[in-house]
Amino acid sequence: MTLPDVPGTPVTIADLDPQQPVPEGFVLLDVREQDEWDAGHAPGAVHIPMGELPARVDELPDGELLVVCRSGGRSARSAAWLNHSGYDAYNVEGGMKQWQAAGLPLTAEDGRTATVL
Repeated sequence: MTLPDVPGTPVTIADLDPQQPVPEGFVLLDVREQDEWDAGHAPGAVHIPMGELPARVDELPDGELLVVCRSGGRSARSAAWLNHSGYDAYNVEGGMKQWQAAGLPLTAEDGRTATVL
């Protein structure tokens, strides 16, 4: 696993360690909508939809941010905004679709089989 040293640099799923996809000192921030989150998300991720991020930025825990959405578009915009606002954020390219395809862990809110919408 090799993560970039410069915030704003994209991270691919292949850059992540399958045994510990979110490295120590990092936070996985999921910026998808509520229905997408409910269907399936990474265990331990923080959920703040992209449209709510400016108003809820104070809810972010300490640590560098791996920002994820369904495929990478919303997370790229969110990571750029976060970096401009003084956070260290990295866009996870391929998003939760690639996360699921790589067999990384998923959980659902209601106990059903997790999936990525």
